[in-house]
Parts: sequence; C-alpha cells; structure tokens
Amino acid sequence: MVIQMKRILILTAICLALTVGLFAEDLRLDIVFSNDIHGGIDRAEATFMNPDFPPQLGGGASAATLINHVRSLAGKKRDMLLLDAGDFFQGRPVGTVTKGRAVIEYMNAIGYDAMTIGNHEYDIVEEELTETLKAANFPILSCNIQDKRTGELPWYVVPYRIVNRMGLRIGIIGFTTTDTEKMSFPDHIKNIRFLDEKESVGKYVDIVRNQEKADIVIVLGHAGLPYDNEETYLTRYNTKGERLSEERYAAWGWDAQEVAREVPGIDLFIGGHIHKGIAKPWIDPYTHTMVIQGYAYGSNLGWMTLTIDPETKSVSGYELPALREGLMITLFEDQFIPDPDISKTIEAQVAIAEKGMDEIIGSAAVHLSRTNVDAQSLMGNTITDAMRNEVNADFAFLNLGGVRAEIKSGPVTYRDIFQVMPFDNMLVSFRCTGEFLRRIIETRVEGGRHGLVVSGVNVVYSKKRPNFDRVTTLKIGGEPWDKNKIYTCATTDFLLQGNAGLTLLTQVPQEDIFQHQINLRDAIVNYFRQKSPIRTKIDDRWKRDDSAKQSLEMMQ
Repeated sequence: MVIQMKRILILTAICLALTVGLFAEDLRLDIVFSNDIHGGIDRAEATFMNPDFPPQLGGGASAATLINHVRSLAGKKRDMLLLDAGDFFQGRPVGTVTKGRAVIEYMNAIGYDAMTIGNHEYDIVEEELTETLKAANFPILSCNIQDKRTGELPWYVVPYRIVNRMGLRIGIIGFTTTDTEKMSFPDHIKNIRFLDEKESVGKYVDIVRNQEKADIVIVLGHAGLPYDNEETYLTRYNTKGERLSEERYAAWGWDAQEVAREVPGIDLFIGGHIHKGIAKPWIDPYTHTMVIQGYAYGSNLGWMTLTIDPETKSVSGYELPALREGLMITLFEDQFIPDPDISKTIEAQVAIAEKGMDEIIGSAAVHLSRTNVDAQSLMGNTITDAMRNEVNADFAFLNLGGVRAEIKSGPVTYRDIFQVMPFDNMLVSFRCTGEFLRRIIETRVEGGRHGLVVSGVNVVYSKKRPNFDRVTTLKIGGEPWDKNKIYTCATTDFLLQGNAGLTLLTQVPQEDIFQHQINLRDAIVNYFRQKSPIRTKIDDRWKRDDSAKQSLEMMQ
C-alpha cells in the first residue's frame, strides 16, 4: 500500500512537472527604442498635431519617465533593452550646437544599451563625430562601415554586441544605410566607405547565430520600411516570396523590408531613417522577421514586448503596451511627468545652446507653409529668394527636401529660422552658361523627379517630352533664357558637391565658384531683417504643363 502510494505520488509529480513545462510562462523582453532623435531631447510643441494649440511634449525627460517605468517591470522572467537606430543629434539646437555631446550625455544618463550610426551623423567631419562618440558609455554598432585606409571597421564602431538577459544570449547587429554616400559632404566621409547592407548583415547574422550561439537576433539598422508596405512588397516579390527580378533597380540602399525578407535569421529589425512610425510590427510573411520603426525628433518612444518560449529560447509572439497608439508612445508632458534630474541636465544644455535664439529678427505677413504645390511652397520660395538676395544672383535653387519646417504669420525669431534650416549648409554661388543652367533644371525633372525649389526664374516643363528636353519655357529675371549668356547661380555647398542627384555640379570649375562664408540660415535671417514683413506668394516661377510647346529660344 505504501509502495503503491509512493508510485502514485511520483507519477503525480511527473505529470505536474510535464504540465508546468508544457504551459511554462513565456519570458518577456521589453524593447524600448528611439530613432531619428535629431537632437530632440528638449521640450517641444507638437505642432504636427495641432498647429494653433499644440500639446506640449516632454522630450528626453518624459522619455526617461517612461523608460524608468518599463525598467521597474523587470524581474526573473522579464527584462528590457534600450536601443537607438541613428540620426541622434543633428537638427535641434541642443544637438547641433553641441555636435551631439548633449544627446550622448542624456543617453548615458538614462542607460542606453546600444546605438547605430545614421547618415546625419556625418553632417560634421569624422574627427568631430568621433570626439562625440568617445563619450558614449554604450557600444556604437555598424557592421558595414569600412575605413578605406585599413580595410577594417573604424575604431569607433563594432559590428555587433551580445547581451545576456534572463538566461538568453541576444545578438544586436547594427548597420548604416549606404544612402549616406549620396547625402553627405564628400569631405566628411572621405576616409570611409559603406558596404552593401544585405551582404554585411547576412554575414554577421551568420556569425552571431552560429559562432556566438545567440538565441535571439536583433538588427538595429538606419533604414526604414517603404511608405506603402504591402503595395511595395508586391512589386518586389511574388506569392512565393521570390524577388520578381534578379536585377535590383533601386538607386538607393537596401531598405528594412528588403533586408528583413532577404536575410534569414533575424527575429526583430529596429529601423528608422524615413521618419514614419508604425503602430504595430510589419512582419515578413516568409522569414517572419518583425520590423518596427518610429517617428522623429524625440516626439515619441517605441515600446513593444517580445514573448519568448523559455524551452526553445525562440520568439513566440509580441505584446503592445497601448491599444490606441500601439508601439509608438507619444511623449505628452502631462502624461509622462518629466524626470526632474534628467530635465535639469537637459535644460542646462539647452540654455547654453539656445542663447539669443528668441531674438525677433523680422515678421511674416502670411503663414509660410512648406506644403509643396508642384515644387513650390511659400517657405521654399522664401528661402531661395533669400539666397538670391544675399549674393545678388540671377538664379537660386535648393533641393525639395531641404525645407525642414514652416513659419507662422507674425513675429519671427532666430529659433524659427533654425527649425526651418537646422543643418549647417553654407551659401555658395557660381558662374555658368545658360546651357549649363538649363541642364541643372532638366536633371531635376528627369524620370520621376519632381523638380527644384527655385528663385529668379520662370520654368514651364512637360513630362510628356523626352528626358533632358522637358523644359518648354525658361526665363531668367523675366527675360528669355540665353544659352550662351553667363549667369550667376546661388545654391548650397551640399548641392554643389553633387548631392541630391546633381552630380553635374561637380563639373563647375573652381575658378567659377564663390565661397561667401555665410551659413544659409544666416542668409535667411538677413532676408527677414531687410524685407519684413515677408509676403511670399505661389507664383509662376515653376509650372508643369504636359501640353506645353517649346518656346523659340528652347528649340535653338
């Protein structure tokens, strides 16, 4: 009887053990992430939500409150990672003026685990960037940056990091978009090259999985999903998940969707670069890689929870913290009361960086919107008018993506101008023939391109005409264009170095280039001081007309 009872107890214990094993509680790994902060660690108004009555965002201090809350959830079966996907400092005064040092100090204080390199990190010279990165108490990850002089990774990055959480080995691999080569000053990246994203990530996923024996693999990449995920996916892959064409036609680097589809072995891809957040993960239907990304300028923080089977040590699913916002948590100051210590540190940095920024330098008689109407916007027209005015040029031009904010009607401060033009581009001018000027315009209406922000010209073009012969009417200063006349053109040093597809500008002889040693931002300030109140209009400087016929001078 006693023996039988022991057998029953043993069998019961075994059954209980099997039952517990079968229904063992998943481990939970909280992924908290940021991307494209662009210096946005300070308080800001959410004008993108309500331009007239914007809610207050708490910046890094509110982010710290949320991060500390997530940390407080940690226990035996729950832990977290805090990661950033690049473009961390260039854009707001506290980031730009301190060359990123203030943002790194904030990230140290709140305890980031890793960060990758974004393209805008190279808006400053590499020597200045490395001085900033030296201050980081966490690894800077990028597996596809190569020092041309050594053939190795630059000393300031590592390709991956292995972290241990809850008995799991987690591999985090970083990469930087190859778009950086097309978006940076050549002198800033003269010592480095950017290797193919797909090949580089594939190489290190293999290393992390097979040599490092990682249970979970996370890719932290400065690249984003297409704006139309599903539609774009169907133009790339068939119903079997196979690429529709062996040849890849994209002019830009591999994006997050392509890497997630074509590199097996990734559990989670954390991206950015395109400034578009998503409420829930996009999941590739074949590799099952989850992709997440957030908005920009510190307006939100991403948070999702990976559920992990403790037996197989593999991802079993995910949980989102909010029904309405999903994984993107907007950092409203009244919801996330700013952490007092972090707030004090940031405010001290902001006070130094923003000294004199609230000085009124002029006024706007109308709301200077940056909404494009066939390559024209009130803000864009104002900027190019300011460029032409500053150096007395015949023609001024700027790329469409060069306008970063708009200005309300009323008094205008230096801070307003900084938000419109946060990058330290210098104003330059050059002499060229009318024929070369026309080629500049033709280059920006070729194929699917949509044009330039311009001043001093009247352009009519037709998309029905052949590439590089699409301009039907061109006037300079109100006079018919002359292909042999020498004109003075104003632009930025960024464009003059061949960026934004304008590689032909690298052909301008040095003796025809004038370095005015004035920041474009300061040229705009001067324009407001001289011309206020500003009454810019949408006019006839740029027009698409697919039925237009060429004028006589354009036929010559």
